[in-house]
Amino acid sequence: MALEKQVLIVSLGAKLKVNKCKDIRDWFLANKFADFGDPFTNFFLPRRLPKGFVDDDSVQKKVIEYFASFDEHIKDFEIEKVSHDTETKEETYKISALHKKIDSDEFAAIPLGMESAGTLKMFALYPELQDVLEKGSVFFIDELNARLHPLLVRNFLLTFLNPEINTNHVQLIFTTHDTWQLSNQLLRRDEVWFTEKDGQGISKLYSLADFVDESGARIRKDESYEKNYLIGKYGAIPTLKSIDIFKG
Repeated sequence: MALEKQVLIVSLGAKLKVNKCKDIRDWFLANKFADFGDPFTNFFLPRRLPKGFVDDDSVQKKVIEYFASFDEHIKDFEIEKVSHDTETKEETYKISALHKKIDSDEFAAIPLGMESAGTLKMFALYPELQDVLEKGSVFFIDELNARLHPLLVRNFLLTFLNPEINTNHVQLIFTTHDTWQLSNQLLRRDEVWFTEKDGQGISKLYSLADFVDESGARIRKDESYEKNYLIGKYGAIPTLKSIDIFKG
């Protein structure tokens, strides 16, 4: 069967009720993907509102509680309808975060777009986090550490490691360049994976649990993963040269 260039074979197969194609399509629909190294993602994700955020006070309360886990300055949200498209039936809202004024019981409304990049990222993560925790699916995040404090990233990871919160066994797969996450108090050896480029620029993916040192011994679970990684014991470190282009 010949396909047009713009037709996806998986989507077409799913529509034609081909079970394998339907399973593949449903897998991508069920799981979430976020790339915070992508400017397009960074622009649009914070503009996606959590499900029920506009009309349901309980949803807004949950979002406030979520923010309170890392920033207690946001006390509430102010939602104002800006426009309504009669053709697409899409509505546009202006969202402002309410901050308590110093030495006052009054609040100052700050447009959400003027909040810090880290706050906007956490707002963007909430709908995805809510969805995967409900469905028990997989959450893929590229550059999880970008624009977030290390302790905030740790707190986010602990959400998935807490069986009382992660009751549906959601799996988080993320990339990072922060070495502090290489902690034997946070992640198991089989949960840490490295990528290393060879001389031809081809990347190889391998697990810390499978790594064998020069003596043929596997990595002990009580080792300092971060220290040993930075001294090159596990590989997957860049080959650096001094930047001498600025020499006079």
